[in-house]
Amino acid sequence: MSSFAELAHQYIDGAWRTGSGSWDIIDVNPYNGEKLASITIATRDEVDRAYRAAERAQRTWAGTNPYARRLVCERALRIVEDREQEITEALVAELGGTRLNAAFELSLAKEFLREAIALALRPEGRIIASPAEGKENRLYRVPVGVVGVISPFNFPFLLSLKSVAAALVLGNAVVLKPHQDTPVCGGTLVAKVFEDAGLPAGLLNVVITDIAEIGDALIEHPVPKVISFTGSDEAGRHVGAVCAAHFKYAVLELGGNSALIVLEDADIDYAVDAAVFSRFVHQGQVCMAANRVLVDRAVEREFTEKFIEKVKALKVGDPADPGTHIGPLINSLQAEAVSAFVETTVAAGATALLRGSTRGNLVHPTVLTGLPADSPALAQEIFGPVALVVPFDGEDEAVRIANATPYGLSGAVHTGDVERGVRIAHRIDTGMIHINDSTVHDEPIVPFGGEKHSGVGRLNGDSMVEAFTTQKWISIQHGRSTFPF
Repeated sequence: MSSFAELAHQYIDGAWRTGSGSWDIIDVNPYNGEKLASITIATRDEVDRAYRAAERAQRTWAGTNPYARRLVCERALRIVEDREQEITEALVAELGGTRLNAAFELSLAKEFLREAIALALRPEGRIIASPAEGKENRLYRVPVGVVGVISPFNFPFLLSLKSVAAALVLGNAVVLKPHQDTPVCGGTLVAKVFEDAGLPAGLLNVVITDIAEIGDALIEHPVPKVISFTGSDEAGRHVGAVCAAHFKYAVLELGGNSALIVLEDADIDYAVDAAVFSRFVHQGQVCMAANRVLVDRAVEREFTEKFIEKVKALKVGDPADPGTHIGPLINSLQAEAVSAFVETTVAAGATALLRGSTRGNLVHPTVLTGLPADSPALAQEIFGPVALVVPFDGEDEAVRIANATPYGLSGAVHTGDVERGVRIAHRIDTGMIHINDSTVHDEPIVPFGGEKHSGVGRLNGDSMVEAFTTQKWISIQHGRSTFPF
């Protein structure tokens, strides 16, 4: 793999370019503060060049045989497999992810590339009957054209790749804007993989920039027909509004406030393992993470004691150390925000069963309980290693608490009776929920997305076809129509 310095450029129309902006994004290692790269930002002009290049290249690409398009993804998969160790090192350095987290991300990235290979042949046409004599109705699935992809920092390689690969293999071109904190792993590294896989120039463009420079140019631009955005609900609300004003389709994968419910008949030791993973994987910087651990009062004491014991055993430190469970948060602003959240929540009446310290971007785990029922902390997303343990009395109260949030992304129910768990799952307003497992799952062929403030639309599998293709009706009149005048 190329070094960070080699990838610290814009990638437009098949060429690596220096941005023309007046300032640089400094890419740093969030654990030790080491400067990885300096990238001069892209301006509105470069956003326009990227979209125009995509528009030109897409016309030919759309007419390319889908069997040929999928060969690019086959080669991209082999490249990722061959460079897995180098990509792992990049993920650890740029986003402070642990080696366990990098392995999880890369494993899923490879699965999504395998699914993209199959996705190339998924679109199908239809012949639809007509009430008009001699009329033949043909319904085609065709590429939307150009797709704008805006990806987050937490799983940058995976969450860029899944939309990019699907959109490309379905016959579209893409302009990708990665998060400013992960410009290489979420942006130019993806471009390098596809460039080396032989993707024709112009079909994938990467612009590294900031809204302070370009405003809404990336989503207002007239070329893209679909915007695939993954990020916060606040930003997603704005993206959705701008897309609607410009008649663009938006796929919005947003935040979450998942509840992991432990019923009185659950396997407590197993539920503890699932809850610790669900809350603290990738330092809690996961939209599906279990912010709230809801526990039946009948098993509250046993569960809480074992939960605290396991959390205390988590190793916090250098993400490059294979033994580390919790590395740094992505930046100092996020670390300060999580620390302030704990301070505010404790001051408002919560009890700290475990109070973690903050050193730089390293935030040690905190476990809070005893929150007032109307605590704002229970309704919001916590993007950090803080768990809220909430007792409940009976299924109805568990469901009420689980639904008492504007989010609806994921969740889990732990019980000795699987069908009981399914009945409860049906009552919880989420796009995804898992029985006797963690809250953190993503599979290539299963629709991924949320309800309420957790997003609009779905990705993965057939949902990718829905998102990145459109329907075209072509009718043929065999013989002559008759007209009223």
